[in-house]
Amino acid sequence: MKTSVQRLSDDRSGQRRDRRRSERIELMVRVDYKTVDELFSEFARNINEGGMFVETDTPPEPGSPVALQFRIPGSEEPIAVMGRVVRTTEGDREEPPGMGIEFENLDAQSRELINQLVRSLRVGAGD
Repeated sequence: MKTSVQRLSDDRSGQRRDRRRSERIELMVRVDYKTVDELFSEFARNINEGGMFVETDTPPEPGSPVALQFRIPGSEEPIAVMGRVVRTTEGDREEPPGMGIEFENLDAQSRELINQLVRSLRVGAGD
């Protein structure tokens, strides 16, 4: 298993393959997340239907489960979903310190809300 420093080095040299199935959009939203023993409140930097990147100086180890709750613009109800840390970064000029989280049980309604937001922001960015 690679450390975050090794992964970061691979990223810089172009050796890391992008495993995302959907394009992520830049979006800052407050995210409350809970690990096995602690509760945190941070900001997500980007999101898509498959996951998000959360800025934090103290990410859990890759593979760690996290319970997430966040509200996206235009939604009255918060989205609650379980996720798993799939990568961490220590931060550099291109990406802040944090963790990539893959959603594990996103319900259909929440997935559609996120997809609608991604589509609307992507169209807006093209104007």
